[in-house]
Parts: sequence; structure tokens; C-alpha cells
Amino acid sequence: MKIAVLSLAHPHAQSYIAGLLRIPDVELAVSDPGHTRRPSGESGGPSLARELGVARYFDSYDEVWAWGPDAVIVCAENVEHRALVERAAAAGAHVLCEKPLATSRADADAMVSAAEAAGIVLMVAYPVRFSPAYEQLRETVRAGSLGDIVAVNATNCGGVPRGMRSWFTDPALSGGGAITDHVVHAVDLLGDLLEASPVEVYAVANSIPNGSPDDVETGGLLSLRYGDGVIASIDCSWSRTNGSPDVGDLVTLAVVGTEGYAEIAPFADILTGWSSRGGALAHSYVPPMDDLLLREFLIAVAEGTARQPDGRTGRAHVDLVAGAYESVRTGVPVALSTAL
Repeated sequence: MKIAVLSLAHPHAQSYIAGLLRIPDVELAVSDPGHTRRPSGESGGPSLARELGVARYFDSYDEVWAWGPDAVIVCAENVEHRALVERAAAAGAHVLCEKPLATSRADADAMVSAAEAAGIVLMVAYPVRFSPAYEQLRETVRAGSLGDIVAVNATNCGGVPRGMRSWFTDPALSGGGAITDHVVHAVDLLGDLLEASPVEVYAVANSIPNGSPDDVETGGLLSLRYGDGVIASIDCSWSRTNGSPDVGDLVTLAVVGTEGYAEIAPFADILTGWSSRGGALAHSYVPPMDDLLLREFLIAVAEGTARQPDGRTGRAHVDLVAGAYESVRTGVPVALSTAL
């Protein structure tokens, strides 16, 4: 199977490349033509590809399409996603696209339409969905161990992503700040766990006054309401000291039900909680989440069948993020219409 990684702009590209190099029968190619536009000191291009052990590097995307990949992984700046996905669809190549799927509803709609018209797989890179800790939480909820779910508190917090990749804090390339970057992982887990889409979002945001960029939000808090009465909150702030380990509040869910509660911190490899129907809950894991995501994508490519999280799921998350920004601007809750 021939797979190309399009751009090294997103740091996750390095993890995907490492995972693909461990998979037998995968021919890997990388192209990162945008590296020449990055600030001095930011890695990329053929030199980074060599460091990562890539044997086949193309200077342009045209060379990638001429090579004829079966599938591509889009890791470019957020605003570049649409063009690359549409080009892949035209070439009949399946796509795993970095999150968020797009920076506008119109772009997300166009990408989903292009993929469906071409009959290609379009998946969005939400590796936390494949975490063993999350899978155990979903199993616990589905089994009714927590009773009826009434509330969920989610976090996805990290440091301001500057230095290695400055485009994250440039709204012309990223589409936004912490809300754009961090909400979608949490809302993807909520949609899968609750099997529902929120009907309303209220959001507030600010910028941390410590030298952080003023043109994107670095702190954000969303309140979601679901049709059955469940409420959820998402702290998506870039509030952690850079260099902090990937544990603690980097993607967590705390689920409250009528018969108990459960908490997961996938990057800390643990689920804990309590159920009136079974007592204490405690499970520990070591999750290779990016590898699990890649495995799911390659199965989808081999079968030619859409698998979750797919383009329509990603499009719903774009709608929620747009609604959150509207709420930040207006100061009032915003109704949502896109169902998962």
C-alpha cells in the first residue's frame, strides 16, 4: 500500500511517519513543500524527512500525485486542508486528515462532498478515540454501570504551541487559537460516548497576558447542552507550562451518572471511578493511540469503507467551533444544527 504524508507542518506528522515505518507492506513517501515559508529555525523539508528515516521524499505535491498513492495523511496548516483533500479525492486517494477538518463550515462541506462524490475514505485524526482508557469508559457507560449520564466535564489543556510551529498562533493559517485547536478532541469523545450531538453551545475566551499572542485566544471554556438534558463543559485552554508531560488535564473526561461516576486521563493511562452497581472502578493502560488510529485508517483504506471518525463527524465539529466563536462574540448561547 502506497501512503504519502502531505506536509510536516503539524508535529503529529512525525508520529504518523514513525508508525507507518513500523507497518510491513507500506510504501511511504513524504512531501513538505511549505517548509521554505516557515520561520527560521523551524524544521521541515527533506532534512527532517531524512532524520525521520524517510527514504522517498518529493519536493512537490504534483510529484506525489504522479507517484500514485493509495492514501494520504494531510498534516498541513489548517487552512490548507481543503485544497489537499479535494486534490486527493480527484486522484482517488483515501485521506486521513489532521484535526480540525477545516476552518470554516463551507470548507468542511466541500471536503465531505468531494470525498463522497469520489467514493474515497475520509477520516479525521482523533487518536484519543482509540485509547484503551476511553474504550473502557465507553464500555462502562454502555453497560449501564453509571446509570443515566447527566453531566460530563472534559479538558484538553496544553501550552501555547509556539516555537516549534508558530503557525498555530497565526489565525490566517490556523483559523483560531485554543478553541480551534483543542475543542475538537473532547467533543469527538463526547459525541461518540453520548451518541448525540449538542444542541447549544455557550463559550467564553480570553488571552493569557504573559507574552502570548493577542490575536488568538489562549483560554477558553465551553458549555454544551444536549437534547436529552445532559450538560457538558470543555476547558480547552493553552494554560500549561511548555514542556509539561502529556498527563493530567491533556484530554480528560469525568462522567457523572445517576448510579456512579468515572474519570479517564488517557495520557496518564488510567480510568478511575465508582459505581453503585459494582463498587470501585480502576483500570490502567499504556495506549499507542497514534498507532491505533493508523491501524483503523489502513483497515478503512483496504476495505474502501468509511470508518469513524469520518468526514461528517469532523464537519459537525467545525460547526460547533464556529458556534463557539459566535457565542464568544455575542455573549449568548448559540443553537447548533449539525448532527453527528
